[in-house]
Amino acid sequence: MEKRTIIGIDPGTNLLGFGVIDVVDGKPFFVDMGVLDIRKEKDAYSKLRQIYDTVSEVCKTYHGTEMALESPFYGKNAQVVLKLGRAQGAAMIAAMEQGIEVVHEYAPREAKQAITGNGAASKEQVEMMIRKTLDVEIKAEHLDATDALAIALCHYYSTSSPLAKVKSSSSWEKFIQANPDRVK
Repeated sequence: MEKRTIIGIDPGTNLLGFGVIDVVDGKPFFVDMGVLDIRKEKDAYSKLRQIYDTVSEVCKTYHGTEMALESPFYGKNAQVVLKLGRAQGAAMIAAMEQGIEVVHEYAPREAKQAITGNGAASKEQVEMMIRKTLDVEIKAEHLDATDALAIALCHYYSTSSPLAKVKSSSSWEKFIQANPDRVK
């Protein structure tokens, strides 16, 4: 029996969502989700400490094997991207200190596309698909955690696809090595 535990993180400096799934013999199962609400905390460094502590605890509790994070989106405000990057960094360090491989970052549109088939899907559409896919009830206070579950599922889908095993540069190199007579 092959088992992976993927922790998905939707980093934020006001709300941080986490979602945990187990993948057993190629099938994803819901484990847990939650939201760290740090809106009342005024000190930016205290927020980072809380993010670090919470993600560390999630990693210790569920013995994650991989972590995937939502990447900061660009275009609004450089300060927002910087703050999100700090939150993401605190989560990454917490995972790495627990021996968890931080494997990939996924853009919000990429995760929505993987879960709903629509990169512009609403939070409610993502929530509905997560609920159906993982057979889990999602409370209103966990809506921010559905993005984290979407990141974890997106990572699972991207790594379990047969195409994920084919690297474009190495496959061309292998093709050329295997077929030197076909290259002109």
